[in-house]
Amino acid sequence: MWSLLTLPLAQWLEIKGRWMNREEWFKPKWLWLKRFALIAAVGLVLGIVGVATEFPASSVLGTVLAIPVVVWLALIPILHWKDRYIGQCSGPWGGFLALETSGWSKVIYWFRHVLPDWRRTGRYGNTS
Repeated sequence: MWSLLTLPLAQWLEIKGRWMNREEWFKPKWLWLKRFALIAAVGLVLGIVGVATEFPASSVLGTVLAIPVVVWLALIPILHWKDRYIGQCSGPWGGFLALETSGWSKVIYWFRHVLPDWRRTGRYGNTS
């Protein structure tokens, strides 16, 4: 047990079976984000056309098409926290992401953890 506590973080995560290469983690999530963003773009166009032509069904359809990208943008911070978080406040971040409902915690987490991990900067600069 003591040997697990003295291992570097990367080796400990490999032992726990949680470690994934950065590209393996980000590639499918970004692919889905791009897909959902394209669907949301179509929804935005339908929404604008629906408002301009006073055709409410088009606006409703546009809103429905935008829902997946909004949900995915809210899920990525939770998935990142679960799989790739590096830091001293894992418990508080997990509780904050799960319980806070306005979405601000997810926006903050995007800028403090997801984007730096993707860009390989800060605390995520020397991990795989």
